[in-house]
Amino acid sequence: MTVADLTTLYDYSYWANRRLLAVVTSLTADEFTRKVAGSWQSVRNTLVHMMSAEGGWLERAGGPTRGPALKPDDFATFGAVTSNWAVQEGRMRAFLQSLTDADLQRSLEFTIPPLSLTGMLSVGEMLHHAVTHNSHHRAQAALLIRELGYAPGNVDLLFYYAERRTLA
Repeated sequence: MTVADLTTLYDYSYWANRRLLAVVTSLTADEFTRKVAGSWQSVRNTLVHMMSAEGGWLERAGGPTRGPALKPDDFATFGAVTSNWAVQEGRMRAFLQSLTDADLQRSLEFTIPPLSLTGMLSVGEMLHHAVTHNSHHRAQAALLIRELGYAPGNVDLLFYYAERRTLA
C-alpha cells in the first residue's frame, strides 16, 4: 500500500460522502434523527459515528487529536454534521500529504477503550481500516435513507472511477 493508494481511497470516500449527503439534505429534521434500524439507528447517528471513528483512527495513526468520541446529540442539525465533515476531511487530507510510503509501515499500538480492544497495526493499516469502515457504514446510512423513502444514489467505487476518467 502506498500513500497514493490511500489518497485515492479517501478521495473516493469523500466523493461518496458528498453524494450521500446531497440526498440527506432532503430529509426533514425528524427523519435525520429518527431511529430506523441498524447498529447506529439513525442517519445522523451513523454519520456521526463515521466521523468519530475516522478522527479516532487518524489520531491513533499520528494525526491531529480528535479528543473524546463524538456524540450524536452534539450534532442536532445536518449543517453541524457537514461542517464537522469538512474539518475532518481537511485534517485527513493534510495528514496524508505529510506521509511517505515508508511512514505507512510504522507499527503503532492502539487502544479502543469502549471495546476493551488493544492491538498493533501499521499506520497504513489504520488508515486503510478507517476508510473501509466508512464504506461499511455509508452503506448502512444509504439503507436507512431508503427506509425513509429516499433514493440515495449509487456510490459504488466503479462510478467514482468512471467519473474521474471522464473529468481527466
